[in-house]
Amino acid sequence: MVILLAISGIALAVGLFFLMADVLKIPYLKTSKAVMSVGKTDKKISKTIDAVLVDAAVRIGKLIPMDKYKRIRMEKTLASADIKMTPETFRAYSLLKAFGVGLLIIPCALIFPMIIPLIIILAVAVYFKEIGKADEQMRKKRAAIESELPRFVATVEQELKTSRDILSIMENYKKHAGEVFSYELDVTTADMRSSSYEAALTRFESRIGSSQLSDVVRGLVSVIRGDDSAVYFKMLAHDFKLLELQRLKNEAQKIPPKIRIFSLAMLMTFLLTYLVVMGMQLIDALGTMM
Repeated sequence: MVILLAISGIALAVGLFFLMADVLKIPYLKTSKAVMSVGKTDKKISKTIDAVLVDAAVRIGKLIPMDKYKRIRMEKTLASADIKMTPETFRAYSLLKAFGVGLLIIPCALIFPMIIPLIIILAVAVYFKEIGKADEQMRKKRAAIESELPRFVATVEQELKTSRDILSIMENYKKHAGEVFSYELDVTTADMRSSSYEAALTRFESRIGSSQLSDVVRGLVSVIRGDDSAVYFKMLAHDFKLLELQRLKNEAQKIPPKIRIFSLAMLMTFLLTYLVVMGMQLIDALGTMM
């Protein structure tokens, strides 16, 4: 009898859920996953849990107030990081993930209440990690582009000796650029064909937000305006080369600490080997004496 009542209750709850979903026009889970798979380059978002979270974040995001300046700034960051969400939805999504971690407090309160503060700290850490994910992706994209700028500037310097067609120079370099820089050049060249060159380059600069790229765009705009920028790009190539050498030097300085850790591990392994051998010899000696 109890089993029949439980089955009836579950069936009633499922039926009410589908009725409410139809009345409120909640999209099917497959529909949400398909839309998010198209809207985002990261295929992990198509997972079921993320699909449910994003669907709920869209509704909760409408209730979250946001300062106009912060909204514009976050909107640009999300667009640059290729995250197809509104700022309100993105913040709500981060809150929901943190809230999901915070729900672990309920079983912990019944089993082991001492770790509840750790769960709270973990939930806060998850929120800040998720809310900073767009900035982190933007930093990685900026770093990837800035690492290619010295070679791009050197190429522009050489190409300006025979041609002043900036669009052609960018399209030719795009074939040999890295994945991130090639994508941005593809977007920029398409924008240059459909609008003015200066406006497209300015939008390229604002998308990335790099001071080094701003110097490059300034030089490209001066070439478009008919100025003789050969000397400018020559000096810029020299400065970028120095910055690249400094960057490589900084990366090289990070290697010794990593090597030191592995060296310490190898030393401990050797010592442990010797101690094991000495211990076995000592045990054999004591066994012989006895």
